[in-house]
This record gives sequence, C-alpha cells and structure tokens, in this order.
Amino acid sequence: MAKLELIRNFCIIAHIDHGKSTLADRLLELTGTVAARDLQEQLLDGMDLERERGITIKSHPVRMHYKHEDGNTYELNLIDTPGHVDFAYEVSRSLGACEGAILLIDATQGVQAQTVANVNLAIRQNLKIIPVINKIDLPASNLPLCYEQMEEILALPREEALSVSGKTGEGVPELLRAVIERIPHPVLLDERGASALIFDSNYDAYRGVVNYVRVKNGSFKRGTKIRLFNNGIESEVKEVGFFGPEMRADEELAAGSVGYLIPNLKSPADTKMGDTITDIKDPCDKPLPGFKEVRPMVFSGIYPIDTADYEQLKASMAKLQLNDAAFMYQAETSAALGFGFRCGFLGLLHMEIIQERLRREYNMDIIATYPSVIYHVYMKSGEMIQVDNPVFMPDPSGIERIEEPIIDCHIMIPTEYIGDVMNLVMSKRGICTNTNSIDANHVIITARLPMHEILIDFHDKLKSITRGYGSMDYEPAGYQAGKLVKMDILVNGEPVDAFSSIVHVDMAYSRGRQLAERLRDVIPPQMFTIAIQAAVGGKVIARESIKQLRKNVLAKCYGGDISRKRKLLEKQKEGKKRMKLIGQVNIPQEAFVAVLKNSDVN
Repeated sequence: MAKLELIRNFCIIAHIDHGKSTLADRLLELTGTVAARDLQEQLLDGMDLERERGITIKSHPVRMHYKHEDGNTYELNLIDTPGHVDFAYEVSRSLGACEGAILLIDATQGVQAQTVANVNLAIRQNLKIIPVINKIDLPASNLPLCYEQMEEILALPREEALSVSGKTGEGVPELLRAVIERIPHPVLLDERGASALIFDSNYDAYRGVVNYVRVKNGSFKRGTKIRLFNNGIESEVKEVGFFGPEMRADEELAAGSVGYLIPNLKSPADTKMGDTITDIKDPCDKPLPGFKEVRPMVFSGIYPIDTADYEQLKASMAKLQLNDAAFMYQAETSAALGFGFRCGFLGLLHMEIIQERLRREYNMDIIATYPSVIYHVYMKSGEMIQVDNPVFMPDPSGIERIEEPIIDCHIMIPTEYIGDVMNLVMSKRGICTNTNSIDANHVIITARLPMHEILIDFHDKLKSITRGYGSMDYEPAGYQAGKLVKMDILVNGEPVDAFSSIVHVDMAYSRGRQLAERLRDVIPPQMFTIAIQAAVGGKVIARESIKQLRKNVLAKCYGGDISRKRKLLEKQKEGKKRMKLIGQVNIPQEAFVAVLKNSDVN
C-alpha cells in the first residue's frame, strides 16, 4: 500500500465537450496504465451511448502510477466526471472523493456556463484547482481570451494556468508534475473508526452491488463486516480492489485510496450514492458529510409497449437506479397505456439518457409520456397538494392558486445574439434580470424562467439561435404562482389521460390545436365521425374531426325515383348517428408513440 504522502486523488471538471475524456486518455498513456495496443479514444467512456454522443454520463475512476523526478512513485487516482448540468450531483460526489481538481477550459470556446458552476462546486469542497487550457493545437485557439476570462469570471490567476493538448499530448507531462506538486495528499480524519464514501455504484449480474468508494479512515479487506449509515444494513465484504482501468482485486483498500468494494448485497435498492460505509468492529461516530437525497426536477411516465414486459421493466429500472442515484420511479397505471412507472429525472438530458439506456442495455421497448414538473396546488380549504401528473389535478372549483417551479438560468452567449436570446427567454414567459459583459465578445444573461418552459426545446433553440456558441446552466429558485390550467384531450367525448398536460392559459390554445391536429393524422378513421377536442375546465378550445368511412349505399340503385335514394341515405345517416352514440374509439399504440415521441409540441 502506498503511503499517504505518495497518494494524489483528483478529478477532471469542465463544461460538456471540452475534452475531459481525451485528456484522461493521454494521462493513461503517459503513465503506462494501459498498453498501447489496448488504447482507444475515450477509453474511460464505457457506454456506447457516451462514445456516440461524445459526452461523459458516468464518473469513471482509474488508478495510475507515475515515477516523479524526486525518485518516488506516486499513486494517482483520477475520476473523470460528467460535464452536463443534469449530472451536477454526480460531479459533487466525485469532488467529495478528491483533494484537487483539474479545471479544463477549451482554448477555442473559453469559459462556459457549466465551467463556472463546476468551479463553484469545487471551491465549496475546498479543493485545490489547477486551471488547464486544452486544445491549444487547434488553429482557432485563443489563449489571451481564455486568460482574460479565467481572471475575470473565475478569479483564477493566469500564472497558475497550464496549456495542453489532449489530442497530441503536448504539455501533459508538465500537468502530471503539477498534480503531484500542487494537489495536497490525503489526510486522516480526526474522528476514530473506519469510514469510506460511496461516490458511485454499479450492478453486476453475477456479483451483485459494486460500490465505488474513497476510503477516508481505516482500511477495508475481504471478510470485513460493514454497516451502511443511511439504512443501517449490515453485510460482509466479498472483494476489494482498484480500477486499472478495469476492476482488479487487491488485498485491502487503505485510507486515502480510491477503489471498489463488493458487499454481500443482491438488491440494487440497498445502496445509495453519497452514503458512508463503516466497519462494525471499528465504527465511526457519524456519517461523512455530503450525503443528500436527490430531488428530481422533471417527471414523465414510462410504459412498456408490450404489457407482458412490465416485470422485466421493473427489474431493469431497479438496476439502473443503483447505477444512477438521481433516477426515481414508482408504479402507476394509465387507462390508455396500462401498467407503467412514474419516473423522476434531474433534467431533460437525464431523461433522454435513461430512456436510451433502458432501450439499449436492457432491450426494453418503451414509450414515455409528455414531461412535467412538480406543481404546488393550494386549495381553498387551506391544504397544499403536490402534483407531478396532470391526471391527479384536483377539481378547478376548489383550487385557490397553482404555483410552478422557477429556475435561475445563466446563459453565456456571443454579444451579437443578445437580442434574439432575450426574445427567446420572453417567449418562454421568462424575465431577464441581469446582463454582464465578460469581455468584448461575450455576455452572461441571468434570467428567471418557469422550469416547465425549458423542458422541451429551450436548449435546442438556444443552440440554433447562437450557431452552437451559447451555453446555459440553471439552478432551482423556488416557486411562484401562475395562471395554470389542466388541458384534457377528448377523443369522441372521452378524455385520454396520456395526453393531459398542465399549461399556462396563454399557451393552452396553440398547444391544444397542435395536439388535436397531430392526433387527427395518426388515429385511423372509423365508420362514424370522430371528434378530437382540447378542453380546459369543460370548455372546448380546439377541435379537429376525423371523417367517417362511408359505404356507398346507392351502388345498387341503377335508376329509379330520387326518393328511393334519399330514403337509403337517410337510413344510413340514422345508423351513423346511433353508431356514434355507442361506438368506441380504440386508439392504437402507434398513435401514442407517434404523438409522444414528437416532443416538439410546445
């Protein structure tokens, strides 16, 4: 085991797509952790989804050994973190396992919104920050701008910054030396007892729950009896080890080290990210700081397309929840879609990633309902109800007011797009509260927006308006009252709960018309006219009709009096009227998929 003085625990933090995983590849290559024949791009990004999108979704730890000029061989534990705003809790847990952080800034883009958010997270955890400007090999790199933004926005002196290229490896040896010289080594806690922080978890079909841990005090080895602080569950350690970058079993995990610990737990629900593990024989007095229950911000229903897959979907979600602490789910039923789950996510990208992982990793055929947020509904009786599903919205006559969640959004854009972005914010019922010029070419707009308005296409529109140069970061800012109503979609007079949504009064008409038009195109015609209506509180605000299929009852008339033809037509008309009263419209599954997959309805 390495001495504490020879251990360095650090992570790489940056805005999305600033080159974290590529730099990690160069570090693995330089330290000889991975053989040249095994090297591939984005080595630490294990999922196909991560490689395809070029983003990191999960934290990936790896242990490297590096011989310094002072003759000592140092143990370097690196944790590659996600960059997107939706995974901020995961980043904060990874930071809790480190003493220092490499802050990566793209030389072509400069400081972005999420860079600022990650720096603030690192400062709160008292980490030593090493600023690094990446991608200096690109012709479009602008180092003077990066230095200026670093001092102005992040308050980090330019003298501390290192210039590297994750692609070519230029400057990486100097960075490794800086990690050893600038980042402090781990220190033991003052409290007695063994303790380890769970900063991530995984589920192995053969070995059960795998916890990624940073040992703060004491040590853990095979056979150690342990207890989890959050739920009091006791177990025995089956295996400990480190990541090199694949899992490698070891004798023990000592204080200061990062690695994995496999307890004898089979249920994915037994472990929570951010929890503390302690030794039963040598327990610590209190849990390590930083654990909190993650509160989802966005909710959506997920249903199996084939109802026979319900149990398999339930098991898949349990395994996925262990791998992603921020994902919540509970069972629900829908008259239209059958048995499924109400799921909570941190944001829209998080929701997209979970759905994609269910499809790919667990081979699930699923359909997701329109995303929604938690509303606070205040009744005239004085009671307050939390509603995350439009189906449970109480009767409008008993509601005093409805409050919706608000976010403070920090949008960083080139100056020439300021007018267009302000128009976008206002079109989403937002207010621009502040504008700060960072340098001659960039500005940060601070805006207050309803959370519901950024769910669908806000980020996409921001990117298209700013030609891809805009970036945003947001944080919850409480609740505020709004003119909100529940909008129902009626098909042949019957409400379809899967299409219900809570909308602002001003948006109800346009959203209702769009949904009605889309349903008109996907519901197959019947033998009678089908009315598709959007209704708010019993009042119809939009309507579309699907024309009836019609049999030609005059085909057998080849002449004769007009009154005979009229009699046949009248008889058909009566039949259609009677059919409409008793007829049922079965909306096919494809119609739900077509409407709900087209989430650009706004």
